[in-house]
Amino acid sequence: MPGVVRTRVGYAGGTTLDPTYHEIGDHAETLEIQFDPTLTSYDELLEIFWRSHSPTRQPWKRQYMSAIFTHGDDQHDRALATRDAAAVKLGEIHTEIEPAGPFYLAEDYHQKYRLSRTGNLLIELQAMYPRIEDLVRSTAAARMNGFVAGHGQLEALRAEIDDYGLSPDARRVLLRTAEHNQRHRS
Repeated sequence: MPGVVRTRVGYAGGTTLDPTYHEIGDHAETLEIQFDPTLTSYDELLEIFWRSHSPTRQPWKRQYMSAIFTHGDDQHDRALATRDAAAVKLGEIHTEIEPAGPFYLAEDYHQKYRLSRTGNLLIELQAMYPRIEDLVRSTAAARMNGFVAGHGQLEALRAEIDDYGLSPDARRVLLRTAEHNQRHRS
């Protein structure tokens, strides 16, 4: 999606200090999205959120709850409004809307999960970003991870792929994987 600058997975919504995957405490697994509001609106992100999961399904564990962690009153009010609109269409909604508290970065092996399953593409990215922190902070890696997962428009990928600095082989893998996964998401 245009305007998505960075994505990171981690833990939020709880009180446990320094949670980990194996000692998550009362946190939920979550995705942090940093975006450029001049290119993508918060409302567009909310629309994608509601389309991308089943908000009527009750989580079997807090770790897997559906939640929107908001930054400020405006985001909170807009998230509540979209939840209420979803409830009119779908019935009882089990998505929590909470003010964002501390965000704890998940372990390295959880980051850029979709890219981690692309073999040679990931190897090339690891050569470009030898430190995991740099890969996690990379806008290009965040965008590629989304495309590989089947999100975003293929025209957008084709328009920006030259900016990623990939070899011809890695570009082919990225395009082929994005096309395949987008077909299977439909």
